[in-house]
Amino acid sequence: MAEEISAGSGGGSSSERGGEINGVGLASMDSFESRWVFQDEDDSEIDDEEDDDDNDVPHRAGVDSEDEDTAEQRLIRTGPSIDSFDVEALEIPGAHRSEYEDFGIGRRIILAFQTLGVVFGDVGTSPLYTFSVMFSKAPINGNEDVIGALSLVLYTLILIPLVKYVLVVLWANDDGEGGTFALYSLICRHAKVSLLPNQLPSDTRISGFRLKVPSPELERSLKIKERLETSSTLKKIILMLVLAGTSMVIADGIVTPAMSVVSAVGGLKVGVAAIEQDQVVMISVAFLVILFSVQKFGTSKVGLAVGPALFIWFCSLAGIGIYNLVKYDTSVLRAFNPVRIYLYFKRNSVKAWYALGGCLLCATGSEAMFADLCYFSVRSVQFTFVFLVLPCLLLGYLGQAAYLIGNPNDAEQAFFSSIPSGVFWPILLVANIAALIASRAMTTATFSCIKQSTALGCFPRLKIIHTSRKFMGQIYIPVINWFLLVVCLIFVCCISSINEIGNAYGIAELGVMMMTTILVTIVMLLIWQTNIIIVLSFVIFFLGLEFTFFSSVLWSVTDGSWIILVFAVIMFLIMYIWNYGSKLKYETEVKQKLSMDLMRELGCNLGTIRAPGIGLLYNELVKGVPAIFGHFLTTLPAIHSMIIFVSIKYVPVPMVPQSERFLFRRVCPKSYQIFRCIARYGYKDTRKENHQTFEQLLIESLEKFIRREAQERQLESDGDEDTDSEEDTSFSRVLITPNGSVYSLGVPLLAEFRGSSNPIPEASTSEEVKADFPSISDAEHSLDRELSFIRKAKESGIVYLLGHGDIRARKDSWFIKKLVINYFYAFLRKNCRRGIANLSVPHSHLMQVGMTYMV
Repeated sequence: MAEEISAGSGGGSSSERGGEINGVGLASMDSFESRWVFQDEDDSEIDDEEDDDDNDVPHRAGVDSEDEDTAEQRLIRTGPSIDSFDVEALEIPGAHRSEYEDFGIGRRIILAFQTLGVVFGDVGTSPLYTFSVMFSKAPINGNEDVIGALSLVLYTLILIPLVKYVLVVLWANDDGEGGTFALYSLICRHAKVSLLPNQLPSDTRISGFRLKVPSPELERSLKIKERLETSSTLKKIILMLVLAGTSMVIADGIVTPAMSVVSAVGGLKVGVAAIEQDQVVMISVAFLVILFSVQKFGTSKVGLAVGPALFIWFCSLAGIGIYNLVKYDTSVLRAFNPVRIYLYFKRNSVKAWYALGGCLLCATGSEAMFADLCYFSVRSVQFTFVFLVLPCLLLGYLGQAAYLIGNPNDAEQAFFSSIPSGVFWPILLVANIAALIASRAMTTATFSCIKQSTALGCFPRLKIIHTSRKFMGQIYIPVINWFLLVVCLIFVCCISSINEIGNAYGIAELGVMMMTTILVTIVMLLIWQTNIIIVLSFVIFFLGLEFTFFSSVLWSVTDGSWIILVFAVIMFLIMYIWNYGSKLKYETEVKQKLSMDLMRELGCNLGTIRAPGIGLLYNELVKGVPAIFGHFLTTLPAIHSMIIFVSIKYVPVPMVPQSERFLFRRVCPKSYQIFRCIARYGYKDTRKENHQTFEQLLIESLEKFIRREAQERQLESDGDEDTDSEEDTSFSRVLITPNGSVYSLGVPLLAEFRGSSNPIPEASTSEEVKADFPSISDAEHSLDRELSFIRKAKESGIVYLLGHGDIRARKDSWFIKKLVINYFYAFLRKNCRRGIANLSVPHSHLMQVGMTYMV
């Protein structure tokens, strides 16, 4: 292994995977709610690597357990969630509540305006180009063609945005979080389908892991769960579907601004005959530069500012639609009869099939409603769409169709030609503002998806800026913002035709729609436990509908829209390579971790000098002693008197309550003074605290863990006196709160410290805890000594020991593996953001050791 040492050098990073994290606490649970959870039969919060400083502990107590995840599972009903990893001693952890649930009517109206400006701009500007693209592929040959095309648009709007997304998909949110990775996280929480092997049974006791009460439908769900967990092929397929959907969302973030802005600026050709397409492109480029430049001001500020503008736009759509209906032809209302779709295809056959690609454009932005849930509540999105967006869109399309019946030659610019001459310029101005706003819809969705994928180990770490102090989900990613701008400008300059851009738009939109349909189907089967007939109806109908649309847009892929497919493939490869390399790196670190036998041979001084102070060793391992710790021991003249292995781990939940944030474990016997701290974050959690705040939280949590440990020892001491308990209580623990209530921990907190296998009974009265006064006094002295040791070590100083592990492919590896690991993955690691960068640790507090693993 190659090795490099640098002491006091800056720019280091922890093993944090994914953006920036925040230790902000969440609201406490208002009611003590019982839950059904999976519990391992022989599960323990403390690794088997723990040992006691007494000599009456069996040898196995010092062996690191590798079988923790394979223990037999059973469904148990728990009381209020009291876990050994709570930060606050004797405190009931809180279940996080929605950020929006306590808002009044006024605040909900403001949210609705912000929703207009951020979520619905994309679908709201679709009338600018839908009919233009449709009739360029299937020219108008009579009034019935207009009515047939209108019927196709109306029912596409009703079926995809309304029925599929608003009524079904929005309910598949992960605690208010939407998008393909939120669906993946939801599935990972109910089945171990993640390819990164860092899951722990303790993760399932986070209050965000809620499973349903056993029922007849649960049996099918458990069979599906078992199948998913045992098949590596299915795991890879699900991951590839998620990555494909995410790559299409990022592609959408490029093609949406191009389509919206170019189509809106193209209205100038109707008002000013001298305007040419080249001038339209130049103006569009200027607008796009302005658009991406203001993105850094945040979703909340920009959304509230442009919300009224979108409201005026939707009202204008409805007003123009009503005007054209009254003035030209109300017979277009016959389009609500779905038979008109059949007649349209019968008359135009292949041309009607080509027109499907243009028809889909009326539903673009549907995915944004789901992906942008992290910005707004489900109810605000549903309310705004059903009562404002959809009626205005329907009236807008009806009005355009009525105008085209009387003026079929104006189909190339159907919307702008249908505007009454007296209000043309004001509407043109509003349309361009709406187009700029619409361009932000998929951009904000892209930021959200990339943050989620980063947190779940599928995208390189990037700098993430949080633009709202109140809502932690509102973010801005500078690198992605400017990258999207550059690619978008290239795309507009290379493909200036609305028809070609529209075809690329359809490819990107349909790609993510199909992935969402498949993932929601898995959610229905695994989590919702929906009736199989309903599930089959959903997947067959919507997947069949989307494949039909997709076949239409693929037929025209050679006209330039292939560029967006190439871009999506590149993004897919970046995410897959990063996930693959991260998985190999973690697996190698697990294989090469130090054995507990070696730690015993070294003794409590670890074969070196223990200097006063605390060393925080950052590493991604959640179990065992990392191999890089051995390099610190062999290369440094001394090691700190207290060592804490810190692992920042993301779990597949949106947020982890502060009371469940830290999981502390004791490593080796007590005299070694080595602990493990797993700081667990959800993919929606953020972290902005400086290193002093983090150190304070860490030490306070460690002290509370040690106090709780002493309480647990005392409970076990009392339990050893009772030999009449039933066998099934052997893996339970109790916790007596100050008010006298008794709760079951459901897991042995300190099983390894017990020298016998006697079962531990439930304490029923507070008097039992006071049974042995001499032992209580000894325990108090031992507790005071250890807490005093921690305080003195903290006063001596805290140093960050950063272990950077790189991987290289073995010489006998395949050429493809060498290329992927040694070049592509190495390039991504070299250019991604260092995880410790946001801690702003002084250089004098940093010490780094690097290792290279051969995989």
